[in-house]
Amino acid sequence: MKKMLVFLAPYRTYVGLVLVLTFLQTMSTLYLPQLMSHIVDHGIVLGREHYILHMGLWMLAITILGGMAAVGASYFAAHASSGFGQRLRSRIFRHVEAFGLAEFNQIGTSSLIVRTTNDVMQVQQLVNMMLRMMVIAPLTAIGGIAMAIHTSPHLSESLIIIIPLLGLAIAAVLGRGLGLFRVLQSKVDRLNRVVRENLIGVRVVRAFHRESLERRRFFDANTDLTDTSVRVFQLMALMMPVVTLIMNLATVAVFWWGSLQIAPRGLEVGSLMAFVQYIMQIMFSVMMLSMMAFMIPRGEASAQRIEEVLQIRLAITDSTETPLTPLPRDWAELSFRHVSFAYPGAEAPALEDISFTAHLGQTVAIIGGTGSGKSTLINLVVRFYDPTAGTITLDGVDIRTLPLETLRQSLGLVPQKAVLFSGSVVENIRYGNPEASEDEIFAALKTAQAWEFVSGLEGSLHHLLDQGGANLSGGQRQRLAIARAIVRHPNIYLFDDSFSALDYKTDALLRRSLKEQTQDAIVLLVAQRIATIVDADLILVLDDGKLVGQGRHRDLLQNCAVYREIAESQLSPEEIA
Repeated sequence: MKKMLVFLAPYRTYVGLVLVLTFLQTMSTLYLPQLMSHIVDHGIVLGREHYILHMGLWMLAITILGGMAAVGASYFAAHASSGFGQRLRSRIFRHVEAFGLAEFNQIGTSSLIVRTTNDVMQVQQLVNMMLRMMVIAPLTAIGGIAMAIHTSPHLSESLIIIIPLLGLAIAAVLGRGLGLFRVLQSKVDRLNRVVRENLIGVRVVRAFHRESLERRRFFDANTDLTDTSVRVFQLMALMMPVVTLIMNLATVAVFWWGSLQIAPRGLEVGSLMAFVQYIMQIMFSVMMLSMMAFMIPRGEASAQRIEEVLQIRLAITDSTETPLTPLPRDWAELSFRHVSFAYPGAEAPALEDISFTAHLGQTVAIIGGTGSGKSTLINLVVRFYDPTAGTITLDGVDIRTLPLETLRQSLGLVPQKAVLFSGSVVENIRYGNPEASEDEIFAALKTAQAWEFVSGLEGSLHHLLDQGGANLSGGQRQRLAIARAIVRHPNIYLFDDSFSALDYKTDALLRRSLKEQTQDAIVLLVAQRIATIVDADLILVLDDGKLVGQGRHRDLLQNCAVYREIAESQLSPEEIA
């Protein structure tokens, strides 16, 4: 939590104003019982109406001053804590944006969402309460004790019993509740994960008629969170009656003991009333501190969860060796040199000793069985992961020495699962190139074989898509994702099994159009269908992470058993011959 207070630095002026105004509010609160004491002892008892009016006006002025100070302190505390929350959320978001796939797998998407929203809100509320309660409560308690001793040293001996008794009662309640706050956030994580999985997988849930299972999963997570919350808030609810009971008993005891001191020790009635007011202020201060004691564990637990995110060291770091300039259009080759890669904690490498070179204007196809490492190879080019051995070079330059922005600006990636965003069709296409003109967008859609269905949509280019493109078919989403990559005019096109949802006719038309579009670029194409890659300049055959063959279609049919086996499963003997 201490490390996060650095995000309050830009608001130190507001924090200073909160401290000053809180001090004025506290002083006005402590001074009012003294004025009341004077009114009772020197005004009411002696019947001096002018004195009562004069002191009453002073009380009114101090009350107004204290009220204005309280409003101002709350205003500036709200500004400071809200600004703190905004900066903290921005810092988390920027850090998470730099995550590679390994970092996302480490924490999980659901937990990252909760930490960026709910956990930051908990810490923000704690900061706001600290600026108010953690300042005003100690000031009021210390000032109240000092003023109580000044008002009646003899009655002040009662504080030796009252304050420890109140502290013990609060500690007994808190001792049972502090650990529950640390559990509460993990329960929120679990509920969020269940809801997110259910909403994302709603089609699968309905297709397999598993609504009852999902309802049971949600009920279990929701009940678990509810039970923990109930236990926490039951303890919090117990705090108020315990503290109120002790305060009322203390008030009765002080009045009883004070009444015995009026005659023999000359204690004035106004002083007794002022002393009781100070006792109440001290107890309210202790109660505020006890409420903070409830808030701190929850805020601290949230702060620790946020700190876990911020402390994650990025496996993929940006290079500063090369200036941030676009790659030239006339660069020559992409080369893998004895590249191996193993996922963290994996028993065997996903890729092992991969070497090949792709030249400008070539289409390099990658084929192999499920789990052979095809998508992993594409991820290494994008630097979602870095090789554990070997190098990947562009024109002889290791891509790890290039700034990530420079590298990724030169790539046009179409992932295995087409990802679209809520918004219009044109906004999704311009995601690949914000400067793209309508003519470029039209050309990209024509090349991707998407213009035919886009032109039929209501609003055409300005047709609004649901989140994830849910109001389009799988093939339509894939074609829009391909158009988004084409409009980028990249040096390297990366198609990760991006034609799987297309029919054979659309597939053939798309490949023919792409051939014309990508003559001055390299195309890396992951595919499952032989028909998609039969015309590739170079075909890489992967099997269990190893490169078992590379060459053109005809050559591989003759000298690569794995490729021939795949071909025989898809093509007729006449087509193979």
